[in-house]
Amino acid sequence: MSPELEERLRQLLAGGDLRATATEAIRGYGPQVLQVLRAMLRDEADAREAFSQFAENLWKGLSTFRGEASFKTWALRLACNAARNQRDEAWRRRGRRFATGEASAIAEEVRTRSVVRVELQRQALDRLRQALSVEEQSLLVLRLDQQLSWNEVADVLAEEGKPAEPAALMKRYERIKERLGKLAREQGLVD
Repeated sequence: MSPELEERLRQLLAGGDLRATATEAIRGYGPQVLQVLRAMLRDEADAREAFSQFAENLWKGLSTFRGEASFKTWALRLACNAARNQRDEAWRRRGRRFATGEASAIAEEVRTRSVVRVELQRQALDRLRQALSVEEQSLLVLRLDQQLSWNEVADVLAEEGKPAEPAALMKRYERIKERLGKLAREQGLVD
């Protein structure tokens, strides 16, 4: 988490500038959010749609942000909810395009800048990721890539009415690491 970005966002929000706060939050945390969405959804088009939904939800929900968690944790929770919605709503797979608004335009800007770099990394890890469930991938991305604490991971992965337990997530994480290590050795990716 970037303390400078968090402080800047809190100052903008305290000053009542929701537009600047939303823009800064999407630009600041957008690349990390997009990485999480790609890992969860395993499809660039679905990740793009979920990212647009995340950006719109952040923009619309900013006035209700209570500050109980960091902006990063809140943004990642919005992203996970957008990914769940994308996965669960079959009508999205029929090609309905999300209406482009100001937040969607910023989301597209962030997504486009990070596509080339992320694509190279993604190709190297795809074979291993295919062996994991979407939930397992989400856990790894949040803990490793986003470097969230276990409490933050639990907050992000909590589903409506179903809190996640940090201890259970840690145990699951250890089992996933062991399984990935074995797969990586079997595929000759590591010694």
